[in-house]
Amino acid sequence: MSSSIASELASRLAREAEAVCRRYLSNGRREGCYWLVGDARNEPGRSLFVRLKGPLSGKGAAGKWVDSATAEHGDLLDIIRETCRLRDFREVIDEARRFLSLQPRAPEPDKQRPCAETTLAGSPESARRLLAISRPIAGTLAETYLRHRGITAFHETTNLRFHPRCYYRPANRSPVQTWPALIAAVSDLDGKLTGVQRTWLDPSGFSKAPIETPRRAMGCLLGNAVRFGVAHDIMAAGEGIETVLSLRCVMPTMPMIAALSSAHLAAILFPPTLRRLYVLRDNDAAGANAAATLLDRANSAGIETIILSPTLGDFNDDLRLLGVEQLRAALRPQLAPQDVARFMKPRSRTRPMQRRRLRV
Repeated sequence: MSSSIASELASRLAREAEAVCRRYLSNGRREGCYWLVGDARNEPGRSLFVRLKGPLSGKGAAGKWVDSATAEHGDLLDIIRETCRLRDFREVIDEARRFLSLQPRAPEPDKQRPCAETTLAGSPESARRLLAISRPIAGTLAETYLRHRGITAFHETTNLRFHPRCYYRPANRSPVQTWPALIAAVSDLDGKLTGVQRTWLDPSGFSKAPIETPRRAMGCLLGNAVRFGVAHDIMAAGEGIETVLSLRCVMPTMPMIAALSSAHLAAILFPPTLRRLYVLRDNDAAGANAAATLLDRANSAGIETIILSPTLGDFNDDLRLLGVEQLRAALRPQLAPQDVARFMKPRSRTRPMQRRRLRV
């Protein structure tokens, strides 16, 4: 089978990426510029994401997918092969042709608008509007939630906002609900807004909302991140906002970014001046795969890379369950010595209580 035929079919499928996902990945759902599902065999879940918008080839291409749990990746022909349980590639080609024969003709590639220009629900423009109607987190339920997670470092967090009644649409087409939400702005290397993450909260502020997917992102996320501080030569990168803010409690001046998932952590873009990258690894298979992939990419780019590992499941677990002093002690030997002096917050010192001598 000619590779040119396969490439042409993959490109045609990419033009119809959302329709392909609705047909072959029916247990998933669209979120922003991505289709989320459990795996390439259409199991329920959210670890695999398919890019729905973008060029037909190269970086950020539509139809490309990554499974953050396994590090598997591919194109829509692979999805057809896996969901239809096909072994012979000729059968995959035949199935792709059958699918495409049922679709209306797609517009030419140069007439398709990129994700950043759309105004559909989940687009960067929708993210901008949501951010505009939210407010700073100081004194809100969002601050209560973060403090309950042990986080006390709130400097350089203007990209975190709060909305008291943020819409939540259940996956089972039930009526739209409203919950309070922590809104985090996602931006590119130039600081341009590309999306947001919504974390719906329980009204008590002590936990996430009791809903199926209390975290969802919208907009264009791949390569971008929630940024705390401006990175120049040194930067730390992790998955979740709580993970990153936990380390900011002991290294308050180190620039850090939250990529929002293991797959997106592996794909972050590097600032041009970056020379040392700290990777905040989560203690699970997806976290290990993401850290390994990012390590290879950064080393290939000539960036020194150091992986920081938590004692428990992640660094927020360490902060909450072990305390800030033990977190600091565990991190210190993992850092480059010059960065300990430059970034690590000195240990808090308490003055010993002086006993007053009683006169008899």
